[in-house]
Amino acid sequence: MKPDSVTIILNSGSGRKDGQDRKKSIEDRFKHHGIKASFVAFEPNSDLAKVAKTTAQSDPDTAIIAAGGDGTICGVAAGLRGLPNQMGIIPSGTFNYFARSLNITETVDEAVDVIAAGLTRNTDIAMINDRVFLNNASIGAYPAILQTREGVYEKWGRSRIAAYWSVAKALARFRSPLKLTITVDGKSFKHRTSLVFAITNAFQLREMGLNGEECIENGGMVLLIAPDTNRWKLFKHAASLALGIAKPQTDYEMHCGNEIDLDLRSRKRPVACDGELSRMKGPFKLRMQRDALTLIVPVGSETTVR
Repeated sequence: MKPDSVTIILNSGSGRKDGQDRKKSIEDRFKHHGIKASFVAFEPNSDLAKVAKTTAQSDPDTAIIAAGGDGTICGVAAGLRGLPNQMGIIPSGTFNYFARSLNITETVDEAVDVIAAGLTRNTDIAMINDRVFLNNASIGAYPAILQTREGVYEKWGRSRIAAYWSVAKALARFRSPLKLTITVDGKSFKHRTSLVFAITNAFQLREMGLNGEECIENGGMVLLIAPDTNRWKLFKHAASLALGIAKPQTDYEMHCGNEIDLDLRSRKRPVACDGELSRMKGPFKLRMQRDALTLIVPVGSETTVR
């Protein structure tokens, strides 16, 4: 059912940073459909979940639209979890894994057309402690890559090539393997590794060249653990992951679980959730929250594994 009104939470810094032009395009397309549209701006360091929650609670009948990349979409989803508002997506990030997993195109007009059609599905989300993630969460080398990536983006602009270059640059300096106890659905084992990567998006797994869709279809999450190795092999493993040629049991040890605990000695560590970096206190508990969002999706995406 077509929404009567929408509120767009717009990240003008995503993708090509063409925020003003995108805002006008979004506004015009909703007007074309006869839908009242308003915008909410936010500062780069804002608590996006709080912005989304406050916006939604002020009008439970309006649809809240996340216009940005995976980090923006994740932040808005965190604010909307458990609320009655429908959530729409207008993707404009670098990878757009979440939108692509739902077959939402990266053009403004087509994304708005999907929202105007008003077809919805209930969707699970994942949590690492109190943080939401929709695609992936990780500790170890990947958060280090994100820290490097922002500097690369600042100098060369946002692109997938720049993202891959930041992998090489970060891993050339990475020297901090993790010593942790991992518990998957009650079964514990010790590990020494440079990277732990949890994934709840089957589309992203396929993009990486990995199996595990059945695990996600059954409501679980996939945990990838990089082997304990030297820096050159670490680069090889990370590059294979980024380029989509990773091999299970060769490049990564793979586990499937509904409840995953990561217990480290250190009190706080950088954690990456859908491309956004923060410091979190362990131990880390990864859980699924069922039917936490009501998403507006294209025809054909109501029941598919995303």
